[in-house]
Amino acid sequence: MDMFHLSSSVGADADVTNKTRLHMAIPAALRVPRADYDRFAAPMARPDAAPLRTFEVAALRADSTRSIATFKAPALPLFESAFSAFARGALISAPGGAIAVEDLQPGDWLDTSSGKPAQVLWIGSSNFIPADTGRRMPLIRIMADSFGQNRPGSFVTVGPAARLLQTPAHLRGSTGGAAMLTPAGEFVDNVNVIEVVPPTPIRLFHICLSRHAAVDVGGIQMETFHPGMGATRQVTHAQRDLFLSMFPHIAHITDFGPLAHPRAPEAELEELA
Repeated sequence: MDMFHLSSSVGADADVTNKTRLHMAIPAALRVPRADYDRFAAPMARPDAAPLRTFEVAALRADSTRSIATFKAPALPLFESAFSAFARGALISAPGGAIAVEDLQPGDWLDTSSGKPAQVLWIGSSNFIPADTGRRMPLIRIMADSFGQNRPGSFVTVGPAARLLQTPAHLRGSTGGAAMLTPAGEFVDNVNVIEVVPPTPIRLFHICLSRHAAVDVGGIQMETFHPGMGATRQVTHAQRDLFLSMFPHIAHITDFGPLAHPRAPEAELEELA
């Protein structure tokens, strides 16, 4: 990916190493009781706050100029799901031939399941350590022919946010034959679809197109990014605003538009698990 000149950094740690501390006696009447001090100081320490992760974004602005930006944001599902669908090396079908996800540029065009190509507006990426002992997050490897001949043609490795345009077996009777977008992890059987946990950092990607779609990744249809209309309900207003600021073409959560295909009901998937 080319390095464009515009960059920004959000949430960088402030340097307080050179500040000096003043030692002075505090009159008894102004001293804060220890219990009150602990009550107010504890939220500032925030020992349970999510750690920060660095996210990189390359995007196409409304005026067709390109930008690249770096953000620091909490390692929460809302943020991580936008950056962890495709592993480096995943080949995505395009009108001019397959292209690796790491070689995509904002403005490129990709084939979609509708039969009409769509333009890449946004590419997000970040480094993840699948075998991190503090937070294990395995990748998913789909072996050749797992979903039929040449589906995929060779193994494909995806991240935890990947969804396949494939209906789970237990829901096929209720969909009327329509394919559903289903988390790749739901198909893990330890034979055709397996978990892999490399100990070293892995670069993962996700993409937004000019409309929500499913794209051909190595022979299987997979979802482009869409957070879902209720995605920001469980975060603070500041976190919501930071999340939306990562998408230059988005002003409101509804600007992601409608889903191209229905998603497998999460409640039913949780019950099955």
